[in-house]
Amino acid sequence: MSRRFGWQGWLGLILLAVSEILMFRRVSFFAVFFTPLAWTGYILLLDAWLQKRRGFSYIGTRPGLFAAFAVYSIAVWLIFEAYNLIMRNWIYVGLPENMLVRLIGYAWAFATIGPGMLFTSDLIDSYGLFDRLRVRRFTISNRTLVAWYVVGLIFVVGPILFPPRIASYLIAFVWVGYVFAIDPVLGLAGGRSLFVRLREGDISKLLSLFLAGLICGLLWEFWNYWAATKWVYNVPFLQHPKLFEMPLVGFLGFLPFAVEYYAFWQLFLFLTRQRDFGESTTESGEQG
Repeated sequence: MSRRFGWQGWLGLILLAVSEILMFRRVSFFAVFFTPLAWTGYILLLDAWLQKRRGFSYIGTRPGLFAAFAVYSIAVWLIFEAYNLIMRNWIYVGLPENMLVRLIGYAWAFATIGPGMLFTSDLIDSYGLFDRLRVRRFTISNRTLVAWYVVGLIFVVGPILFPPRIASYLIAFVWVGYVFAIDPVLGLAGGRSLFVRLREGDISKLLSLFLAGLICGLLWEFWNYWAATKWVYNVPFLQHPKLFEMPLVGFLGFLPFAVEYYAFWQLFLFLTRQRDFGESTTESGEQG
């Protein structure tokens, strides 16, 4: 595949522009489905941009794996929706009355979460923004990885053991818990682990995920603010100041959130014995 900006990128830009215009004109379909429309356009744009940077397209090169990623993104987000049934930190407003239409909207929006964040991180990686940043090597033993795994279990299980009035204050533990619950397991099993990278002083992927989480968080909240169907927050503390619907301090949660999705995705790849997108596409990029 050649190193050019692919057609899907132009389609993504058009989709973003048309959706934005028709959403502001309150055309029903675009106002209700604006979030998944915008994120679909964004993902198409990222895919074409990465094609130009690296010579391969995720969607064009491995469509089956990309489709699996979208479905897996839904499954992962449903875990957090389950927590929210207890914590009630956010609610959705302006939902379609028809349940089938509502479910389609949920699935479509949730399917864009993982690809949006991890494609953003990959684009950051393609520029080598953090490649030269190193930290001192850490001595991370297998015993330490097991200890972090136990901490992760406490973080992800603990909040659901409390009544809702208390659990609603514990959302921060959920946002970081799965990083500690999954990444050490990958390290012990020989999978891709961010913690194990610290042994070599490599923090480049961690930082690119942090930045991707922040970028996507800003985009989510920006696009969500104007949509007819959207979410609003009901966090019982630090509600102000706000940027769009999000309390300002809440944007910090997007940093570990991106790392969580990365850990979940690496776990999926490890269990299914598949290579990540970029690993099997270098040859196709060279051939282009």
